[in-house]
Amino acid sequence: MILKRLDDDKAQDIVHIDLKGKSSVADSMIVASGRSHRHVGAIADHLLRALKDAGYGKARVEGLPHCDWVLIDAGDVVVHLFRPEVRTFYNIEKIWAVDAPHRTPAAASV
Repeated sequence: MILKRLDDDKAQDIVHIDLKGKSSVADSMIVASGRSHRHVGAIADHLLRALKDAGYGKARVEGLPHCDWVLIDAGDVVVHLFRPEVRTFYNIEKIWAVDAPHRTPAAASV
């Protein structure tokens, strides 16, 4: 549901990282970019509404006022939404070894 919502909202460079057995924080991490502050904010707002409407309760969110980097903690899934230059600067995919076997293409999972 999360990946479909991101795709519908034209999020860019969507990456799903499987964290099962790698972290106790979440089972999955999704990283995506928006074209601007406004686009990142709109994607986050739509995703939060979709999660609530789907019965997943109220997800925790950080970073909405500035929309450079918005983190949505939906329990088993953590979503990071970035403006492209902020995503490049922090490069969090590298922290989780994007080329490692536990990374899967976004279209194939969740």
